[in-house]
Amino acid sequence: MKTVNIHDAKTHLSKLIDAAAKGEPFIIAKAGKPMVKVVPIDAPAAPRRLGFLRGEFTVPDDFDTMDQQEIEKLFHGDE
Repeated sequence: MKTVNIHDAKTHLSKLIDAAAKGEPFIIAKAGKPMVKVVPIDAPAAPRRLGFLRGEFTVPDDFDTMDQQEIEKLFHGDE
């Protein structure tokens, strides 16, 4: 893998980015110490599919009020 110093990276940034985009990653070093690795971005993730679990489970009708008494006890104590 190619290593370039910061000054050369600034000078040849366009060429380096084009090469990285084509699958040739490189490392930018400062005073000979590797600092960052530049790699191409993978293809975008597949879009999310809404509704793909439809019919796999049901939400109870009392979902928004279930365990309400227990929750009130947690906030207000046993009274």
